[in-house]
Amino acid sequence: MVLDFRFRYNRARAVFALIAPGVEVPVKLNQRLEEIRDGFESAFWVANISEIFERLSYYGAFSSLANYLHESLNFPTEQTGALTGLFGGMVWFLAILGGAVADRLGFRRALSLAYLILGCAYFLLGSLGASWMAPVRAAVPLLALVSVLLTLPALGIAMVKPSVVGTTARASKESVRSIGYSIYYTLVNIGGAAGPYVASWAHRHLGVENVFRVSALSVLLMFFAVLLFFKEPRRSGDAQTASFAVAVRNFLIVVTNPRFMLFLLIFSGYWIVFWQQYIVLPIYIHGYIDPHADVELILITDAATVICLQFLVTYLTRKIPAFRAIIIGTLVSALAWLIVASRPAVWAVILSILVVALGEITLSPRYYEYISRLAPPGQQGTYMGFAFLPIGIGSLVGGWLGGRLMHHYGEVVGRPYQVWWVISGIGVVTTLLLWVYNLVAKPERETTAAS
Repeated sequence: MVLDFRFRYNRARAVFALIAPGVEVPVKLNQRLEEIRDGFESAFWVANISEIFERLSYYGAFSSLANYLHESLNFPTEQTGALTGLFGGMVWFLAILGGAVADRLGFRRALSLAYLILGCAYFLLGSLGASWMAPVRAAVPLLALVSVLLTLPALGIAMVKPSVVGTTARASKESVRSIGYSIYYTLVNIGGAAGPYVASWAHRHLGVENVFRVSALSVLLMFFAVLLFFKEPRRSGDAQTASFAVAVRNFLIVVTNPRFMLFLLIFSGYWIVFWQQYIVLPIYIHGYIDPHADVELILITDAATVICLQFLVTYLTRKIPAFRAIIIGTLVSALAWLIVASRPAVWAVILSILVVALGEITLSPRYYEYISRLAPPGQQGTYMGFAFLPIGIGSLVGGWLGGRLMHHYGEVVGRPYQVWWVISGIGVVTTLLLWVYNLVAKPERETTAAS
């Protein structure tokens, strides 16, 4: 991988020479390229490239999960929503503990174990209807069996995330560490966009159950890649692994901060709105718009929008205070669902997801900025760990709520489009609560003071 990067580096210099013959590469640019070339250990590239395949597997499985549960395994709409929300939500709860586990095991062992768990979990999910699973299905209620299998991927992903981020920190020189995190974020989004595309191909050519087996193959390849190519990055001499007692104390520090916890609970409303594109939208598309629509391909819209527009939107909103950007992004994503509520068509679905993504990229960077500045000195890591809590709450509550809304308005009342009016209303109420919180708690004052 290092040789490949040097080849690309030399090729870039050659291209520059062709474009501007006789002109030397600017000294600062040349120095920066040298820093990037030599600034990352091989572990950085192995870990971050493996993250592409982990995200591909996760979003590939997520984009097919709702219709797989509803149409192939015949779960009712309410249970489908709850189970899909469980799959998306448990990851973010377990991530709080995943970092401590990764530190204890070491990143190499944590990553390899995580990818092995993920490979087995995705394979078993795709094999629920197989004949060889019949004795298990007969012995264990299907709901309980699926619930356990949907929790297993969360165990793996909860170790992948801190391991990759931790490797990025340890395997990057200080001068290029910020670039390292940019590379990490870009590769995550590439995997997120590739996942639904691969799922679409597998669904059309191999059957929906094989979407999960392709996900299993993807992460299983990463299991072998980590074992073969990953070398444990150096740990700084003063770095210490937090004990369980320290982890518990840090947890209590956060949960006893009522203002911070209130903010996290309010902001969970945004994620209830956001996750509906994976929880009930697939059921809505197949049940009430087009039973033959390629749902997985449609769900690429969010990740593709983030990849294409994140830097532009971040630049355009850079002067907006952090908390105000959070409020604006929440409102934009909430109103986005009114498009598909008004027009039950595939193009309206795509446009709704695109606008949801615009809200996401407006608020996401500023949300983490706000959390990092709100944290007391020396507690940034603890607070940032809890920044993921609303994502998990939003998925769990959103799955439970979305399934019931779709059942009531679609199967009982016969007006399925009203689901999106309710979801949009939840987002608007969340926006108002954030606005009130901003007036009462004055978080912008803290942000400004920390600047």
